[in-house]
Amino acid sequence: MESWKLQDAKARFSEVVDRALKEGPQIVTRHGEKAVVVMAYRDFAAAEPQEDFKSFLLSIPQVDLDVKRPRRLPRKTKL
Repeated sequence: MESWKLQDAKARFSEVVDRALKEGPQIVTRHGEKAVVVMAYRDFAAAEPQEDFKSFLLSIPQVDLDVKRPRRLPRKTKL
């Protein structure tokens, strides 16, 4: 992935978009740190999850955990 300084990306935005469409995602940095990625919409849509989070959680197999601990109070703790 090519990296662009923010001021260069702003000045040459059309080129950044063209390269994102032809070559793949383009990283834009601000103050020397990676800030954002410019990428083709088709790549973004392909990377989006196909199901919602609730459906994902409901699809996880349930596991019955038999956790036992002493119920006497107060518990002794070492300080």
